[in-house]
Amino acid sequence: MKNHNRDLLLLYKSIVNQEALEKAVECLHKILLRVESNEVFCSSHELVKRTFITREQKAILKAVTLTDLKPFYFLINKN
Repeated sequence: MKNHNRDLLLLYKSIVNQEALEKAVECLHKILLRVESNEVFCSSHELVKRTFITREQKAILKAVTLTDLKPFYFLINKN
């Protein structure tokens, strides 16, 4: 099993063997690798500034890197 530098908690109703556990972790890692990209994050969020809404990736990533959003800046999930 490869070390993907993340903690995962898997709950099973029955006891499984080591191979099944490793396969499940690998599948979860592949799924999370696709979902955790900046492109996916920016396509599912929009940044509302005081007077307008922006969907620009650069502006969203810049706002997210700040520890606190500026006043009247809101990050909204499109879902």
